[in-house]
Amino acid sequence: MASPRPPVEPTPGRRRQPSLPLPPGGDSRTSARNLLFRSWAGRLFIIATLLKFIVSGLRSLGDVPAFVQVLSSAATIGLVISIVYFLARLVSLVNLRLLWRVRRKLILSYIFIGVVPALLLIGLFVLVTWVLSMNVSAYLFKDGYEDVVKNATLVADAAAAEIARKPETARETMERVQRNGSRSLRYPNLSMVFVPVGRSDIGIVAAGPWDHIQQPVDMPAWVQKVSGFTGTLAVVPPDRGGDAELIVRAAKPVEVGSRRLGYVIADLPIDGEILDRLYDATSIRAGSVRISADESPVIPTTTGPTTPGSGGALSLFSHSVMFLDVADGLTGTVSRATVSMTFKPSELYGRLARAQSAQMGPVTVAQGILLTLVFVAVLFLVIEIIALIMGLALARSITSSIHELFMGTERVRQGDFTHRIDIRTKDQLGELADSFNQMTGSIENLLQTAAEKKRLEEELRIARQIQMSLLPRGPLDVPGLAVTALCVPAREVGGDYYDFFPLADERLGVLIADVAGKGTSAALYMAELKGLVLSLSKIHTSPRELLIAANRIIAHHLDSRSFITMTYAVIDLRGRTMTYARAGHTPLIYVPGSCAGGGPRGAQILVPDGMVVGLNIDNGEMFEKLLEEDTIRLQPGDLYLFFTDGISEAMNARDDCFGETRLGQLVETHAHLPSDELRERVLREIAAFVGDAPQHDDMTMILLKVDEVIEAVA
Repeated sequence: MASPRPPVEPTPGRRRQPSLPLPPGGDSRTSARNLLFRSWAGRLFIIATLLKFIVSGLRSLGDVPAFVQVLSSAATIGLVISIVYFLARLVSLVNLRLLWRVRRKLILSYIFIGVVPALLLIGLFVLVTWVLSMNVSAYLFKDGYEDVVKNATLVADAAAAEIARKPETARETMERVQRNGSRSLRYPNLSMVFVPVGRSDIGIVAAGPWDHIQQPVDMPAWVQKVSGFTGTLAVVPPDRGGDAELIVRAAKPVEVGSRRLGYVIADLPIDGEILDRLYDATSIRAGSVRISADESPVIPTTTGPTTPGSGGALSLFSHSVMFLDVADGLTGTVSRATVSMTFKPSELYGRLARAQSAQMGPVTVAQGILLTLVFVAVLFLVIEIIALIMGLALARSITSSIHELFMGTERVRQGDFTHRIDIRTKDQLGELADSFNQMTGSIENLLQTAAEKKRLEEELRIARQIQMSLLPRGPLDVPGLAVTALCVPAREVGGDYYDFFPLADERLGVLIADVAGKGTSAALYMAELKGLVLSLSKIHTSPRELLIAANRIIAHHLDSRSFITMTYAVIDLRGRTMTYARAGHTPLIYVPGSCAGGGPRGAQILVPDGMVVGLNIDNGEMFEKLLEEDTIRLQPGDLYLFFTDGISEAMNARDDCFGETRLGQLVETHAHLPSDELRERVLREIAAFVGDAPQHDDMTMILLKVDEVIEAVA
């Protein structure tokens, strides 16, 4: 019989070059012609354009009626709507086609980043125009800012002195000084804290809102070395998206004699309210602050009305900057902050001379500002060029890895599981590529395993067909006997075997055997047994002699871990007898056709002695010694049941066996049924007993029923 051809699976070596899919939006329906003539927006555009031309022609001839004006307005609205629609479709198509590839997205983003150097150059030109007015504005604003620093210092000094005099009233002192400072100096966000050092008996005492920064709980080593600190800090709160804040801080030690109890810290965050007060005192308003070379403003424009200059609020000559030293609160590292300012030039001219005399090292303030601007401009330009080059290189490396992954997934989608991605980097994308290679390798192995499993299943199916062909086929037509049999392997192939073969002098050989184990090896031993018994049945007429000869032969060829149980019977139809021998097999169940005195027919379990076939010990002497042969007289209505242990040892979910006793009672009860019906009855009872439990062993049985016509045969 021709076996069906298994479905073709993707195999290693079958490579199909994947074709890259077109990006979304590649449909011909989005062409300009279709959009213009087949969409409502295109028709609206055409109609509105024609109306505008007609109205323009009418206007060239003279005045037009009112309804024509209305048509012109409607046409204008139609043009706007259609153009907006076309622009939206254009943006959508660009997004779908141009930006479909990740590489294009990244390159486009770096093109936008490349515009920043041009903007910096423009900003540099703007900053240069501020140089003439920076001296005055910087001096005045710095003077007002130092007043804020001085006030914070006074508050910290007052609290430190009071705590040094009365340490036990530290909490009351801190709250009172903070409250007085908030009211008298009008600093509502003034925050104070006493931080103990060493073996101080005073714990941490805080006063004020402390909304601007996390409250200090210890003093940095750099502050203790300089015995205090007065200046400005720059912090970056996590909720500001990278923006920083300037904080005026005064840290004063509290000492009692030679013993230092701790430090009093007074913080004044430079918020909008303080900057408004500085504007009232100096006529200068701080606009934004940049820390070091940071190009983004870290303090937003303050609240309140803008200060227009001579040319308006955006006039170049009404802006200035001031440089301010800021410290890191943890390390004490000093960096430079740039504060931009706006002012009225007319109010600063009277103070020009004093502002210009300020010095900043070996040069004046104006010269220092100019040199700083030049340095910052060059630094920004270099940073932007390096960032652009590095960004493009990174974009190429990222997109190359993504492209390789995309090509790999396309290969896998089309069935090529041998494709591997070249790992060029040892970053996360490289790890991803390695994981992809491992995944495809695992899939390839799974496919090979599945193909091998399917091949084995097909071979086992063929082996099952071959094994079933070794068993007797069709009904056995024996005059005077009704014979039926059944073999149900637990797996595709099994080790149970039964056979009928005619012998000389109107005799019939009946064999049932069970090879230890299941599966292919048991099936092979079963096939070998069939040929051996058929050959020996031509030589030996006695079942005992046949089993002895079979044991001598099989014992030298059988695996040491295997053995065979079997029962062989010879039915003499002429002499109306059945002679049988049992080599370690399950018992034979015998139900007499009639019982003396007309009583009920009772099942008998016949168990002649005998050991299993195939044990290579003492050259078969023990086997020959133990093997018994019995002869039974056949009577009309007699019933004989040959079976394997798969029948009697069928187990349910509770591991209970069906049992030989129950089998005998079942056969005894239904012995009056025809052989076929009795066989089906036995199978139904076993199935009901087992339930959902799996079949654990091969099930084979032979039913022999002596008919009434046996007298005629005799």
